[in-house]
Amino acid sequence: MQDYKTPKKKSPTATVVKLARYLKLKCKVLSMSDELRRALYATSTNSLDFELFLPDLNGATEILTEEHRKQLCRHLPARAEGYSWSLVFTTSQHGFSLNSMYRKMSRIDSPILMVIQDTESNVFGTLTSCTLRVSDHFYGNGESLLFTFTPEFQVYNWTGENLYFIKGNNESLSIGAGDGKFGIWLDGDLYQGRTESCTTYGNDPLVPSQDFVVKTLECWAFL
Repeated sequence: MQDYKTPKKKSPTATVVKLARYLKLKCKVLSMSDELRRALYATSTNSLDFELFLPDLNGATEILTEEHRKQLCRHLPARAEGYSWSLVFTTSQHGFSLNSMYRKMSRIDSPILMVIQDTESNVFGTLTSCTLRVSDHFYGNGESLLFTFTPEFQVYNWTGENLYFIKGNNESLSIGAGDGKFGIWLDGDLYQGRTESCTTYGNDPLVPSQDFVVKTLECWAFL
């Protein structure tokens, strides 16, 4: 007769350890969804090599270098990570008109990366939490930021001091505000602008002279 051994009972401790291992493994499983996309484009500088995972560009840029894009990728909000960058407006193709810029964004639902190169070769701009439009009041949220590559890359995030993110009409566009000063101010022709320290972002002026003349302006959506 075959000898059957009585199976040993698992201790409560062993059961807990096994369950913990299972849950740990379960948490590592990601579907092809936003979680995976965000993992591939994680904003931590220590997580991945951005040379391998730079998003595609849908459109040609006259401003952004690969190094510019690497730096900016590290500061994208979660809603923008992993998506292609699509050029929705550029002064080179669509003209120097704030109204034209509004029209090009009217049917888009995405954060917007606005990059400016002035006639002094300074490169700077803003990432807004939503598309730009005419509004009587400030709008947007704390995903917005200001940045400059002059003289080196610097990002200014929301300070939490106010909610003056974006305000635009047919004559001008303002990004960030406080005490009558704007982080970026552009006229209706997208030609002349000014950058000052503002309460919204606690930033320094994005270019040394504060006043600037636009050479090229590009707006990118994440689609």
